[in-house]
Amino acid sequence: MVKVVFICLGNICRSPMAEFVFKDMVKRQGLEKDFLIESRATSSEALGCSVHRGTQKILTQKNIPFSDRQARKITQSDYDKYDLLIIMETANYPNLLRTIGEDAQGKVHRLLDFTDNPADIDDPWYTGDFESTYRDIHLGCDALLKYIKEKLI
Repeated sequence: MVKVVFICLGNICRSPMAEFVFKDMVKRQGLEKDFLIESRATSSEALGCSVHRGTQKILTQKNIPFSDRQARKITQSDYDKYDLLIIMETANYPNLLRTIGEDAQGKVHRLLDFTDNPADIDDPWYTGDFESTYRDIHLGCDALLKYIKEKLI
């Protein structure tokens, strides 16, 4: 089983969007039993909050199922639990390292680093552009799934 956790600052916009997009991709390929997919925050700012309404709206528009959930923060023990810790932007990396310590096993990656155009995924909390965030996340999740199928399954 491949265990993946998506990580952003607050765990209400990007990382839950990536969690549900990736779960949907995995399910459509009949691979649910091969994965554990979750998401977390690097900060405590939004802990306990539900998925942002903008994320809910775009997932609904794209017919991607999602569940009500509360934002959770990454923990040091999560480093051992997950095979891949997928951050949304470079700024998440130092915040993540403050919690997990070093990335000795090379588990931490930016989502778009699996694509031909590595980049950060803009935070729609600030931009208001959930459509653009969705496009980047979908592209990244597609590339991540291909990587996992080639290298880990």
